[in-house]
Amino acid sequence: MTKIHTLDFPFPEPPVQPIRLIPCFLSFAGCPTRCIYCNQHFQTGSAPNKLEHSLQNLQSLLSDTQGNFSLGFFGGTFTGLPLSWQKRFLNATAPYRKNGQLQHVRISTRPDTLDDNILELLQSLGVDMIELGIQSFDSQTLLHSKRGYTPQRALDACARVKDKGFSLGIQLLPGLPGHSPIKWRQDVRTAISLAPEIVRLYPCIVMANTELEHMFHCQEYRPWTLENTVAEMGWGLLKFWEAGIRVIRLGLAAEKTMLPQIIAGPWHPALGNMARSHAVLLLLKKHLSTIGRSYRIIQARIPQRLSGDIWGHKKSNIFNLSQLGITPPIVKFWSKSHIIMELEA
Repeated sequence: MTKIHTLDFPFPEPPVQPIRLIPCFLSFAGCPTRCIYCNQHFQTGSAPNKLEHSLQNLQSLLSDTQGNFSLGFFGGTFTGLPLSWQKRFLNATAPYRKNGQLQHVRISTRPDTLDDNILELLQSLGVDMIELGIQSFDSQTLLHSKRGYTPQRALDACARVKDKGFSLGIQLLPGLPGHSPIKWRQDVRTAISLAPEIVRLYPCIVMANTELEHMFHCQEYRPWTLENTVAEMGWGLLKFWEAGIRVIRLGLAAEKTMLPQIIAGPWHPALGNMARSHAVLLLLKKHLSTIGRSYRIIQARIPQRLSGDIWGHKKSNIFNLSQLGITPPIVKFWSKSHIIMELEA
């Protein structure tokens, strides 16, 4: 006798934080070396400036911003700056924190430029979150990529940030020299074990005028394919979501100055959407596999916020979803965050 079963499970992605983030780019500022993959000028659309000019830009940015906002210092190594300049940049934010307009401050830095004295200074000057450019926790990947620190140094930095009461952000860069999908999946597991608040994922691409470009032309480096990158990013996204960790960036933004500088690698303007679509597919497969018998889906209620993701970029998910029994006529979008499927089994 045919029975109707209901499959009900939450969509695990943590909710988006509504407050807008205003970026202040300090291209190359404080960086002890230039990373083999880095071309900040073109990646951010922001040319390197003298620190005095960057401070003036920050002051103008703050005075021109209306309403409540959060501020992030990106593009360089903030804690690699002289202490006097760290103080000057953060002191410029004080009036806006005091009046409540500036509600959150984050910095981006390397894991090997932190010590307790610097952390205490940042705490006293109102920093809420520290994003660490870890890139990978794998020793060979760090060595081949000339990052200059060990996995243990990266782990210690993450622990120190949390011990001092900061929110932790982790930036990962899958596909570096010496990296592999197996190592990437271990990086994801390690990052999850550290319980960051947010994660950024930047699949490695080859930019012009970088050491990585030279390695590519000499056949010393082969970037990941777009297909493999989408599959691995989708796997990682789902793992982070299920751990309650927000992934706030996937892939480099499409800066006009950057696009002509891309030599090779898995860059695509819809990479984030493609990875999200794959993560949704993996989620649906996972839950439908628990049924353990043949079934027919009568109706699937899907959260409205997935309407742009579920079918995939240029409908690329349609076939895979149809193999699961999910087709457009049976899908209904709704405002709730749960996925509910009615099945005949």
